[in-house]
Amino acid sequence: MKHAEFSGRLVMLGFGSIGQGVLPLILRHIDIPADRITIVTAETRGEEVAAEYGIRFILQAATRENFADLLSPLLAKGDFLLNLSVDVSSVELMKLCQKLDVLYLDTVVEPWAGGYTDTSLTPSQRSNYAMREAAIALRETAQGGPTSVTAHGANPGLVSHFVKQALLNIARDTGAPVANPPPASDRAAWAGIAAKLGVKVIHIAERDTQVGDTPKKPGEFVNTWSVDGFVGEGCQPAELGWGSHEKALPPDGHRHGFGCDAAIYLMRPGASTRVRTWTPLEGPMHGFLITHNESISLADYYTLRDADGAVTYRPTAHYAYHPCDDAVLSVHELAGKNWEMQPEKRLMTDEITKGMDELGVLLMGHAKGAYWFGSRLTIEEARRAAPHNNATSLQVTAAVLAGVIWAMENPRQGVVESDEIDHARVLEICAPYLGDVVGEYSEWTPLEGRGVLFPEEVDAADPWQFRNFRVT
Repeated sequence: MKHAEFSGRLVMLGFGSIGQGVLPLILRHIDIPADRITIVTAETRGEEVAAEYGIRFILQAATRENFADLLSPLLAKGDFLLNLSVDVSSVELMKLCQKLDVLYLDTVVEPWAGGYTDTSLTPSQRSNYAMREAAIALRETAQGGPTSVTAHGANPGLVSHFVKQALLNIARDTGAPVANPPPASDRAAWAGIAAKLGVKVIHIAERDTQVGDTPKKPGEFVNTWSVDGFVGEGCQPAELGWGSHEKALPPDGHRHGFGCDAAIYLMRPGASTRVRTWTPLEGPMHGFLITHNESISLADYYTLRDADGAVTYRPTAHYAYHPCDDAVLSVHELAGKNWEMQPEKRLMTDEITKGMDELGVLLMGHAKGAYWFGSRLTIEEARRAAPHNNATSLQVTAAVLAGVIWAMENPRQGVVESDEIDHARVLEICAPYLGDVVGEYSEWTPLEGRGVLFPEEVDAADPWQFRNFRVT
């Protein structure tokens, strides 16, 4: 099914696992000739995939010094820049696209190379919070201009649409159905729904069980999606949206002192910070509290304030990620080397023999306790659905496709985040590529099983306090 017809040119910046996975989806669902697509990338990886589809392939790294000169000749009014690169400033690319009147989408707000670990910057200055503030600061000047969708992959991106559908499902199941869901632009209305339901905490709760026939070797980082992307965000400070129900900051928690004030950061890397969480198939588990844009954007989007501007409602929101087992071993080795990257990297693709990615959102604190809603996609289903994908990448590439189509259908929206996009349209486009999309209730809380082996200090009066989730 062709969801959109596009008469302009499409430039893909970066062609790693997500670029290679989304290309066949673009050609399948968007009416655009292959000769109007160009790939610009810093690596030869993926060149054979580009050749398979007859796509022009330019091997050239985009840098601070050359990005405008490199991309401007390839783009004109009405064209599309799909940014799937690493180490290229998303903010600078969005500025260029606004200047050229070009549509834009990225999956994460990226800094220039080294920005994640620049020790000349404070932890706050190199946080996802700071990068998001820089991106949304473009809204005012971009108003009415070409659409720039920022941070729209699986997470951030798809999970924001899962949250909206989960809220509607909980409302229906608790006898408070929402007859006419508000538009995504009505932030206060959606925040009002979450507040009325009593949602206190939102986890992006993910368990990747994919395994391959080649085990991880010493000195090798193995992952089912971008190794550089995972290591980059894992080395950033752990960040989370900070809810209005929380009683006290963690001992190592800090506010940023600027911007929307919807989030805090911890003085430790996300890849060394673990939290208790739950998914239907895995059950209780420990996940990494990896910093992600959606942890901040969700908390900001679902904020209510009184007439004086004081926050009256906001949920705590953060990622709780259990990657594939080889990636867990890779993180353990990385931490043991004082966060110095292994000399070898391997992206698991064809060698995967079994497993799935169980990716969803876990909404807690409402009348029915906890509710997980999301995608269960097996490697077999992913391979049947689309070439050049595994289960993890297809959840991303389907959301990238949906974001691109939405931007083409809504070309004059300026700078928008995932939370501000029509969730029903995105889920409609993604549905064929998500495997089983399910919702399950649970009586689980982070207090379950605590203190059986060793006494622990918990807040039993309110199980949804962050101190109860954090693994110390």
